Amino acid sequence: MAASKGNLGIDPAGGEPTAQILRLDPSWQQACLALDQRALNGLWTAEQWRRELDDPRRLCIGLVQPEALLGVACGWMVADELHITAVAVDPDRRRSGHGGVLLKALLQRARQHGAVHATLEVASDNVAALALYAKAGFRTAGSRSEYYSDGRDALIQWCRIPSAPSPTSAA
Repeated sequence: MAASKGNLGIDPAGGEPTAQILRLDPSWQQACLALDQRALNGLWTAEQWRRELDDPRRLCIGLVQPEALLGVACGWMVADELHITAVAVDPDRRRSGHGGVLLKALLQRARQHGAVHATLEVASDNVAALALYAKAGFRTAGSRSEYYSDGRDALIQWCRIPSAPSPTSAA
């Protein structure tokens, strides 16, 4: 599977091989679809994943450990804004920091593409996701009643994407 490597990797606990952040391309469609089924209960169709992975205005990155997709984070660039469309981690790999690594990497890449702020919708009862987004600086700006197909409400969240720290010289 082809993808462009990022310079961000993590070394998960347990002595497993280092995971890498990669920009995903259409060759990852089946892996994304399988992860979607496991982590998001089939939120997107194969065609939606193909568009997500194929459109240059969309950023889709994955946390990959030798040929295994552990998680994804995707978003659309609209002018100077990143609209985050998905953050998902394999259920067997949750609670190990993978979601935070993916979200941080997605925000950094969006900043490199000119984004200065980000937005997303999150289920109002998704406590884990709300904690993840709060830690990244997201704040609730509104809500959408019965946004999800199961009738749950969504919270609209925004954050300003911090500039990359400037290098400092030693005195």
